[in-house]
Amino acid sequence: MFKFSGDGSITTCDGVTRRDFLQVGMLGALGLTLPSFQALKAAGKVDSKKSQRACIMIFNLGAPSQLDLWDMKPDAPSEIRGPFKPIRTNNDAFQVSEILPMHAKIADKFSLVRSCYHNAAAVHDTGHQMMQTGRLFTGGVNTPHVGCAAEFLLGRRSDLPAHVILPESMGPTGGNMPHGQDAGFLGKAYDPFVLNSDPSTADFKVPDLLPPKEIGEVRLERRRQMRDLVDSSVKNFESSEQAKLMDSNFASAYRIMTSSQAREAFDLTKEPMKVRERYGLNRFGQSCLLARRLVERGVRMVTVNTFITVFGEITWDIHGSKPFTSIEGMRDIVAPMYDQGYTALIEDLFQRGMLDDTMVTCLAEFGRTPKVNPAGGRDHWPNCWTVNFAGGGVKGGQVIGKSDEIGAYPAERPVDPGEIVATIYESLGIDLHTELPGPQGRPYPVVDFGKQSIKELFA
Repeated sequence: MFKFSGDGSITTCDGVTRRDFLQVGMLGALGLTLPSFQALKAAGKVDSKKSQRACIMIFNLGAPSQLDLWDMKPDAPSEIRGPFKPIRTNNDAFQVSEILPMHAKIADKFSLVRSCYHNAAAVHDTGHQMMQTGRLFTGGVNTPHVGCAAEFLLGRRSDLPAHVILPESMGPTGGNMPHGQDAGFLGKAYDPFVLNSDPSTADFKVPDLLPPKEIGEVRLERRRQMRDLVDSSVKNFESSEQAKLMDSNFASAYRIMTSSQAREAFDLTKEPMKVRERYGLNRFGQSCLLARRLVERGVRMVTVNTFITVFGEITWDIHGSKPFTSIEGMRDIVAPMYDQGYTALIEDLFQRGMLDDTMVTCLAEFGRTPKVNPAGGRDHWPNCWTVNFAGGGVKGGQVIGKSDEIGAYPAERPVDPGEIVATIYESLGIDLHTELPGPQGRPYPVVDFGKQSIKELFA
């Protein structure tokens, strides 16, 4: 959170007080805008038209069961097919589960990839990294989230940050590895703006859009005086190497805090109650609505975490027994919430003429075991699962890839996390040979050499 105060008690070697300066550092996460877009454009590394697109990444933390939602096996034995039945959709290409009835009505708008897999450990953290960055955290190299890389390469389009995470970053999921939701080796300047608030609460406010407490009731037109206050405290610091970064970060932080555009974008009270109710008056539904408002106003990427952790709440992590979710909990709580929020988002984008220019991708860290376990749930399974894509150039109503007869392994067109991330870059118009400044200044391609997007989606 921003904090601007008077004299502090701890002074750094540069002469600036810790109280006056370091507490502003968190807002460096709002990012900088480099002139790299024009250079990429001149080099033919970015498609100018596609680069105006946005992406909403819904990350289904906990990992939904492919066999109970999107890749059902009604002819398999009961311990494989589970308790739910497939239903027809408005699209002849595929069916979905009976616990996703609203999905069935818009199945022509999204496409399924039923052959996603990875070969790493079956732990949440690993899948989170790979599916959002395209790579596993190895050798100390933390690859940036695709949204952070897009901000670095394309810059921001408005007073709003280029990449926003809703409602907050992933919390503990059983490991101690990075979750892939930061800027990694690009540095803190390109970390996403994290909401850190529940948009479904009655008193919803965005912490980093609030004026500092020290300023009290000062009106908007007088807030510029805060910069004078800080300037008077950091004169010694301004001659240091860090000064330029700090100045840029301050400008970025100040811009969003005082921007009427930013405040309006986050203000859900501007939405008719009928619209809010359509999305669902819960954390996920209102996050989806907020995601639409943000991309509508220039944000390049919004990452929506359906859940924050797999502990202490009902999630997609359906091991079947406490402290995890039962398959009944998925049926009665998780699936209805998700069904409502996701379909409202797709319909809303379509009706507003925004879907063609907004990719919505629903990802997860892995799938669930083909066989129902003794507790009636399913366990972690990275060998095969389903993800889906809509908008952003994607042709809806398709099925890409195929799993085997029990949903255990890809039978056709296997797709790995690098290809998933490459598909997002493709939608945003970023050439897959584009390089980022990696560790020690070493050029680092946005995806590993040879990785391609799922081109069938764009057919």
